[in-house]
Amino acid sequence: MGKKSSKTSYTSKGIVGRPMRSRLRYFEEGYESQKIMNQLLAFKAGKNVMLTINNPNKNETNKPFIRVPAHTVWRGGKR
Repeated sequence: MGKKSSKTSYTSKGIVGRPMRSRLRYFEEGYESQKIMNQLLAFKAGKNVMLTINNPNKNETNKPFIRVPAHTVWRGGKR
């Protein structure tokens, strides 16, 4: 049998940190262009870069975006 807890003890709500802090960079000015430049430089260096594009299959309404390897979109590089 489990141990009965007293009602006077404190139970944590499980909230840790600030989740919006990591998302603030998306709202910064020029973040999207910097992200694309970083991806392009990594692609030219031969890294395995993944891009997020609109899903060409319009029947999959639960997946509006998909991740694909950059060499399928940008052609060339690592295959």
